[in-house]
Amino acid sequence: MQLRYNYRVTPAPGQRLALARAFGCARVVFNDGLRARQEAHAQGLPYIKDTDLQKQVITAAKRTEERAWLGEVSSVVLVQSLRDLHTAYRNFFSSVTGKRKGPKVAPPRLKSKRDNRQSIRLTANGFSLRPDGRLYVAKVGDLEVNWSRPLPAAPTSVTVTMDAAGRYWAGFVVGTEPQILPEADTETGIDLGLTHFAVLSDGRKIESPRFLRRAEKKLKRLQKALSRCEKGSKNRAKARKKVARQHARVADRRRDWHHKESTKIIRETQAVYVEDLAVSGLGRTRLAKSVHDAGWSAFLTMLEYKAAKHGRYFGRTGRFEPTSQVCSTCGVKDGPKPLTVREWICGGCATVHDRDVNAARNILAAGRADRLNACGAKVRPGLVPAQRDEAGTHRDGHSTVVGIPVLQGREDVNVSTAPTT
Repeated sequence: MQLRYNYRVTPAPGQRLALARAFGCARVVFNDGLRARQEAHAQGLPYIKDTDLQKQVITAAKRTEERAWLGEVSSVVLVQSLRDLHTAYRNFFSSVTGKRKGPKVAPPRLKSKRDNRQSIRLTANGFSLRPDGRLYVAKVGDLEVNWSRPLPAAPTSVTVTMDAAGRYWAGFVVGTEPQILPEADTETGIDLGLTHFAVLSDGRKIESPRFLRRAEKKLKRLQKALSRCEKGSKNRAKARKKVARQHARVADRRRDWHHKESTKIIRETQAVYVEDLAVSGLGRTRLAKSVHDAGWSAFLTMLEYKAAKHGRYFGRTGRFEPTSQVCSTCGVKDGPKPLTVREWICGGCATVHDRDVNAARNILAAGRADRLNACGAKVRPGLVPAQRDEAGTHRDGHSTVVGIPVLQGREDVNVSTAPTT
């Protein structure tokens, strides 16, 4: 599997100018290629092939007076920038034709020198690692790298990035073998939330650190100072960088905390089941700031790739499963409940449930059933009432049982419907 390792880079003043030149040339080549294809499409001409476009915007452009300065940077940077354009077009076409699942992908857009993030990518022909630990970049020089940990193998490519805070990073793509951990005898379901960041099916609750909320006071002061500065002035550029640095600190703390918590969960459990949340939709509600502050998507992404890396199982349950409405003990559905209700009593078995713990247990049971059904294993039906209606709705005030599996003794997975193959 391929992983990316990021390290902080400290370029000298002259190297900063060389990197800025490389960022600009890569951006110009990308925009020239995009503009050429847009003009060809507007004139009804066929789609320009990748090799023909490279000859037009790189090879031929270097011989002209207007683009002669493209020869001041490594040709690897220019070729990789054009490959990014090819990838963007392919993703767009795959999204339009339905081959690519998920949200629709927009067509490529022109890049700007005012973008918050500038980057270049180099393959093995454009960089090398020196014996003294420095990173050599073609036509830039030897960059000082802050090695926080050694690379597990020789990198195949490197991406040099400058973020909005003016920091430089080197991201190495490394092919590694899975590091299988000793098999554990526990499985867990995770219910993500805002009151608690995560609630596990065994009853453990992980408090939400709320990094953005804790930094709001300082951010408010810095943003006020930024708004008072005249647009286009040097003081405004300095104030903008201060705001970006504060946001970068918040993001770094959140990312570090996500890594620690996800690693801990993966090491302790053999299988992890989570709910497939519509984070993009929740990010447009009145809870948007809290949702973005929690960073659920980044946390689930870490869980998924770390599970693959260490030989664990990671599964997602359907987002429409009524995990907060169903009793995890008897399987009776008591109906929807407002967010203010944190505890409730089951109408079928009179069990007192913590809302989040009950949801986590339902996620665990649903994830186990999906995993067994996907593997072709036989799942024994449980002794629970059958559904009253195919939609699981209420009739005459009676509770119904939905198709969430019921966990009994944490050993058998019981379902109320026949398994699918």
